[in-house]
Amino acid sequence: MGTKGREIVGIDLEKLIEELNKALADEWLAYYQYWLGAKVVVGSMRGEVAAELIQHANDELRHAGMIADRIIQLGGTPILKPEEWYTMTNCGYEAPENPYVETVLDQNIKGEQCAIVTYQKMIEMLEGKDPITWNIVVQILADEVEHEEDLQALVEDIETMKKKVK
Repeated sequence: MGTKGREIVGIDLEKLIEELNKALADEWLAYYQYWLGAKVVVGSMRGEVAAELIQHANDELRHAGMIADRIIQLGGTPILKPEEWYTMTNCGYEAPENPYVETVLDQNIKGEQCAIVTYQKMIEMLEGKDPITWNIVVQILADEVEHEEDLQALVEDIETMKKKVK
């Protein structure tokens, strides 16, 4: 990032880069959680659920790219070692040890809800201070809200199917 581009950032760059690296850790862990969940998921509507998880995994990977690019623009270094994801993460990682669709969906809903809170806090921190990063975070937040809605709709569909069977 150019000198003037850094000058318009009205927030401590080291703190901002640290927060972005935490979000980057979250995105990589979310990507893997979605991707792996899509591979191992079993149960009702498995095909629909796996397709949705793959779509979300791709979005999380795109988010990671957006965040890494911004960290570099700000003169920082994205997290270089995957083992650091666990120490930096806001939202953690839940392995799909129980691959049943409802369990996998619930794990990912929790992750999305954490991401929504995390990005909302970043928006508040950035408002009026860094319009470029603020815009990136707003875009990512919109995706995370949509992901939560998509996953909750799948849970509702499964519950409706179960009621019809009884």
